[in-house]
Amino acid sequence: MNIVVLPTYNEAENVRHAVARIREVADGHGIQLHTLIVDDDSPDGTGQIADDLAQDVPDVSVLHRAGKEGLGKAYIAGFRRALEMGGERVFEMDADLSHDATYLPHFLRLIDQGADLVLGSRYVKGGGVENWSLPRRVISRGGCLYAQLILGLPYHDLTGGFKCFRRRVLETVDLDAIDTKGYGFQIEMTYRVHHLGFRVVELPIVFVDRKVGTSKMTNDIVLEAMKNVWKLRFSPSARARAGGPA
Repeated sequence: MNIVVLPTYNEAENVRHAVARIREVADGHGIQLHTLIVDDDSPDGTGQIADDLAQDVPDVSVLHRAGKEGLGKAYIAGFRRALEMGGERVFEMDADLSHDATYLPHFLRLIDQGADLVLGSRYVKGGGVENWSLPRRVISRGGCLYAQLILGLPYHDLTGGFKCFRRRVLETVDLDAIDTKGYGFQIEMTYRVHHLGFRVVELPIVFVDRKVGTSKMTNDIVLEAMKNVWKLRFSPSARARAGGPA
């Protein structure tokens, strides 16, 4: 089973369209894609919309969480549920339509060719971003280079959230050890997967900024990511759990 984990918080204006695009791609390519919406008790009614979708649309289910704990916690909860459901290939994907569902079959192709984790990469040839201001481009690209340099990782896009994991990767990574809440979660997951010796491949994608709703990015999230990179770099216990030398 291929499962797309779609975390939501106040995405009432986007979630229907996100699910529809996933269904359109699945039907158009003859592939099975189950969408698991993970809602953190959104006050704008996203959770109820998700329940309606699960009732009316094939291959949609919902995991309701008690409150907003951050993207990382939502994804970990979604990963656990996806594994319980029998997911063999598990996606991360934003619900705000910034990730184009037409890439989903390409992720699966690379997994079928032997990749264990496929990163949707904005910063390799063929990738890019649209509708971002120059300051945001600088912050994003700088954050990736910062993490890449400090952690010694060879991948170009460490902060992106469009990914596909082979089941055995999520079964091997110590999910209990991950406490990063914001986009630093993306860095940490790739770091741990890399040091466990799994094969990581980058797929060029074009990221298009959301048109509806507001970004969840805050200064605290940026600061958390910057600090967590150093924590990973110098924590013997983190490296040991990730499979690297203690």
